[in-house]
Amino acid sequence: MFVCKVIVSVLALLLCSVRAYDEFCSIAVEDPLAELSVGELIERANTNIYRDSDEPTLVEGDIAVSDDNARNADPCTSRGCMWPKSSDGKVYVPYVILNQYSSSELQVIQRGLDSFSSFSCIRFVPRSNQRDYVSIESRNGCYSYVGRIGNAQTVSLARSGCVYHKTVQHELLHALGFNHEQTRSDRDSYIRVGWENIQSGMEHNFNKIATLNQGTPYDYNSVMQYHRTAFSKNGLPTMIPIPDPNVSFGQASQMSQNDITRLNRLYSC
Repeated sequence: MFVCKVIVSVLALLLCSVRAYDEFCSIAVEDPLAELSVGELIERANTNIYRDSDEPTLVEGDIAVSDDNARNADPCTSRGCMWPKSSDGKVYVPYVILNQYSSSELQVIQRGLDSFSSFSCIRFVPRSNQRDYVSIESRNGCYSYVGRIGNAQTVSLARSGCVYHKTVQHELLHALGFNHEQTRSDRDSYIRVGWENIQSGMEHNFNKIATLNQGTPYDYNSVMQYHRTAFSKNGLPTMIPIPDPNVSFGQASQMSQNDITRLNRLYSC
């Protein structure tokens, strides 16, 4: 099914490029990758790519760290990482978007930025002269630092595979201070890790850390939950739900209610 959709999309683009069928070209070409989970999108975008020398080390697939000493630490519990609250009760996070995106891609990114204002006190605002801000760029893959790190901090949304609403929300949640759901300190009560199926050298991506759970339950539907076969070496599950191994998870298309509650509790919205 996936291959068929790719073929149809390619044919559609070819037909439109030669302007052979005006009526056919008026129909939006479906993106076959849009049906993938956020974890699958990120894993696909971040696999087997060349990284520039000025790009950060990544852990857990898409979390940027400044050095190897931060590989197993949660910056938000080892130091202050929250964006400051203004006197009006809002949390203003300045951002810039580099001039690398098409108009349709900009719309997707802007929708993701604006979505936070509909359910929280977070307001992503265009930067004027603020020292600390988020710089949204099309670098090599999808990634973000966790929490506010000071000065300009890159949120990479590569044009080739990262510009989707769920991916934008996922990376922005990292920038606001959140880690992946499967690294929660209480993970082992809800997920059994299939260590035998994990790619060699990728085991650290499943280390538990002191995550900011904010009193919310483990959420299989979180936009921060990776998919069943993340970092698998053989196509077999690296994560199995407990107690029901057949529970669906890692398929969120946007932030869940628990994601929203967690965010609002952290920032006292």
